[in-house]
Amino acid sequence: MKIKRFIAPDMRQAMRDVRAEQGADAVILSTRRLEEGIEIIAAVDYDETLMREAARVNAPASVAAPAPAPTKAPVKEAAKETVKETPKERLKEIAREATKEPAKEPRAAIPPPPPPPPLPLPATELAALQPVFEQQALETARMRTELGGLRQLLEQQLSSLAWNDMERRSPMRARVLRDMSRLGIDTDVARQLIDDLPEEINADQARYLPLGLLSRSLKVSGRALADVCGVIALVGPTGVGKTTTIAKLAACAVMHHGPNKVALVSTDHYRIGAAAQLEHYGRLLGVRVYPAYDAVGLAQTLHLLRDHHTVLVDTAGVAGNDPRLQQQMDVLREAAAHGATTLRACLVLGANAQAPALDDSVRAYLPLKPSVCIATKLDEAPSLGGLLSVLIRHRIPLDCTTDGQRVPEDISAADARVLVCRAAQQQRRLGFAGEDLDMAERFGMAVAGL
Repeated sequence: MKIKRFIAPDMRQAMRDVRAEQGADAVILSTRRLEEGIEIIAAVDYDETLMREAARVNAPASVAAPAPAPTKAPVKEAAKETVKETPKERLKEIAREATKEPAKEPRAAIPPPPPPPPLPLPATELAALQPVFEQQALETARMRTELGGLRQLLEQQLSSLAWNDMERRSPMRARVLRDMSRLGIDTDVARQLIDDLPEEINADQARYLPLGLLSRSLKVSGRALADVCGVIALVGPTGVGKTTTIAKLAACAVMHHGPNKVALVSTDHYRIGAAAQLEHYGRLLGVRVYPAYDAVGLAQTLHLLRDHHTVLVDTAGVAGNDPRLQQQMDVLREAAAHGATTLRACLVLGANAQAPALDDSVRAYLPLKPSVCIATKLDEAPSLGGLLSVLIRHRIPLDCTTDGQRVPEDISAADARVLVCRAAQQQRRLGFAGEDLDMAERFGMAVAGL
């Protein structure tokens, strides 16, 4: 044990000297105030037996108990500058001061080691547990089926309650929903139209006002058949009558501008006889037909026909899930990018198709950004509600409609009021009336706000 005496002007400086000389493990044996300042006796390699002997020698005679051994602790700069009268009290005070440590910065908690991976089960035990796993899977599937049936039953009950409550509180609005359902309008479009109705309506308003809202919600281009001009590519799914519609539009253009200002372009090389059919129409109209096999050929053909008033491009009918649709879109985009004239896409939809099929066709051809839409085969459609719903939902302007095979008689410019009245007359002839269960299933959850 090495003992050394330190004298400094104050306690802080004395503690600083002790730590600089003997390190943080030094033990303070005694402190005393002198004329020169503060005296500190400190030691390293502390021996408790020698320390107890020194305390007993320095203690006064009245103190019988030996002085307790000082607590060994690191020397800190924050020790107070106090000096006690007796060595025992000084040792206690120094021990208390030495044990006071400033708050340490919290150390990051060391995460516990990950548990060892479970040992794989032996093949024999796994084979024995296989029937248990299969039984649990069957029970889980059966439980899910039962919960699904229970949910469906609750939804039906809630829909019926909501529909009956609406019929009781707002009978005129319920009548409007029945009329929209009778027309074949989809649920979301019918709800959108009924939200635009006034709060209080009478029977006459409930009969005629929804038809007015329906025609007002339907966008039309407002363009006459004589105004068709530029380069127009008719696109759409198979069997909607694109080639026949091109012949009708070409006939109207020939009557107003002459055959020399009209040209037809065929890009349909998938369907057998497609080009021959278009060439037959071209010979009847006195209009030349140009073939185009790829994007470069189409761009060169459109550049050659840049002085023509009307150029109609016939494309192959491709379904929305057909991979050839993307190829056709790429051809039209590249031709439009390299051509000297603007190529506009016109979507052709068959009115005799069901509403989901029409909606899928529109979504498939939306990347082409069709400027207008042509509705064909109105004479073959039992209901026009699906067509009206799709046009209102996607906000595509309707350019013209066709309702027969005659060229060019069976084509007319789009008129929203005429189309809505035609849809109402068709449903009036059919005499369909929505049952309460069907109405509750279609509109009950929407009425309930679920």
